[in-house]
Amino acid sequence: MVMDICVENIWENFSQPLKGFIKRRVDNDQDVEDILQNVFYKIHHNLSNLNETGKVQAWVYQIARNAVADYYRTSRYAYTSYTEELPETMLSDVQEEETANEDIAQCLKTMVQDLPEKYKQALILTEFQQLTRKELGDRLGLSVSGAKSRVQRARGMLKEMLLDCCHLEFDRLGNVIDYQHKCSDCKYC
Repeated sequence: MVMDICVENIWENFSQPLKGFIKRRVDNDQDVEDILQNVFYKIHHNLSNLNETGKVQAWVYQIARNAVADYYRTSRYAYTSYTEELPETMLSDVQEEETANEDIAQCLKTMVQDLPEKYKQALILTEFQQLTRKELGDRLGLSVSGAKSRVQRARGMLKEMLLDCCHLEFDRLGNVIDYQHKCSDCKYC
């Protein structure tokens, strides 16, 4: 790739490919944009340090890899540092969400035990023992598509049991934020 080495040309040639590169490694679109801007900030401030103009692409992608690594290194501690600064009412909301998820998880464990044996076995092996569908199929003598179907049916049964028992409310991330039992004599929850 022959080009004049300036930030504008690097932006024109690399901004979209870099954005895709970062997006494959980071789920949040806003974080992708922030990382991309950080990469170009570093390029702008370190362009004079580039010794071999023929290696611009490798240099740019190394900066991007480092920026993604920095993102994950610092975001590991983000939750604990932010929760210390949250007002008590917000902390109690977070704790209530965690409690709701834990309560539903306990209900699901009980429901799994009531599934027919072949479906219970499929769920336990894939969800709790982390077997792939192929490994499940090999262990149970099923094809991969048969193993997938069995797990999907088990999940469907579990979902039906849960929705028969409870009314659930979810946040945008799929976490249970509230639930109510539909009947007082539910044997699961």
